[in-house]
Amino acid sequence: MAQSVQEKVIAIIAEQAVLEPSDVKMDATLEELGIDSLGLVESIFAIEEAFDISVPFNANDPQASGFDISSVAAIVAAVEGLVAQQAA
Repeated sequence: MAQSVQEKVIAIIAEQAVLEPSDVKMDATLEELGIDSLGLVESIFAIEEAFDISVPFNANDPQASGFDISSVAAIVAAVEGLVAQQAA
């Protein structure tokens, strides 16, 4: 069975946070999960590779990138949007 976008994103974030996927809650922030800026960049690269998409993210100014990283749920929604755009 293929993993959903949500399951893949959570697995990537869990790996960066050195947590089990079941420990990653949708309303958690990356900071709450212990992911620093380097971990965020690694997560973005892993997401791009896993979904074969280009994430509009600027590591120098994350707020200006248009890619919402405010919570796990926001990241999942943004990735789902990018995947849908690519499929269209």
